[in-house]
Amino acid sequence: MEILMLGTGNAFAKKYFNNNALLFSNGFTLLIDCGCTATLALHRIGMPLDAIDAILITHIHADHTGGLEEFAYRMKFQYGGVPVLYVPDALAEPLWDHSLRGGLEQERWRKLDDYFDVRRLREGVPTTLHDGLTVRLIRTEHIPGKRSYSLLFNECFFYTADMKFNPGLVTDLVRNRGCVVFHDCQFTSPGEVHASLDELLTLPEDVQENIWLMHYADNRELYEGRTGRMRFVEQHVRYTIANGRVEPSSSAT
Repeated sequence: MEILMLGTGNAFAKKYFNNNALLFSNGFTLLIDCGCTATLALHRIGMPLDAIDAILITHIHADHTGGLEEFAYRMKFQYGGVPVLYVPDALAEPLWDHSLRGGLEQERWRKLDDYFDVRRLREGVPTTLHDGLTVRLIRTEHIPGKRSYSLLFNECFFYTADMKFNPGLVTDLVRNRGCVVFHDCQFTSPGEVHASLDELLTLPEDVQENIWLMHYADNRELYEGRTGRMRFVEQHVRYTIANGRVEPSSSAT
């Protein structure tokens, strides 16, 4: 599989786009989260909306769902299509009621299913998205009282979305399952709703070797060379993930 980060910035970054991604597998293109800057980032790399086969939402924050209103309207009226939307079962109603309803509800369209082909995902149950591509939702801690999920693709690629430090989980995935990890990283400490860089640096070096950092602040350059064995993910660069390794393959711009 291959991944291209539409953005690698945190929720308040201005230099980087929202931390959303395109995952490619056997001719299938999945958009992981659709934040406020997603459609602009897609425009920048020349990717039309109708080239995306499905969207998967991890949790309800604007930097992960804020672009869905534009996506829905443009697909309905510009492209005449109904996009596939994978959403954790527990988030389907809140996504409509608390995030999208205010902008999308009209006399003729009153529910999420009027704009999307909604496919609900069950926590912990592997789901086949396409031939050769499965995903398993892992519920991880982010904001107290709000559900948030990280993603395990093909049992070998762990994408944290937004997650507090969980050394046991990450170490198990790397050492016992041979996973590559794309992990959100907060530069300041303590890491109250994201893993902080200081926390991630406490991981053993062999675990760090398999971690790539994303969802970072605009002052990333101050931390170059200060991330141990971990590396930064670059936005708009396409990476190949295979055999427990990550290799940059091309730039999208």
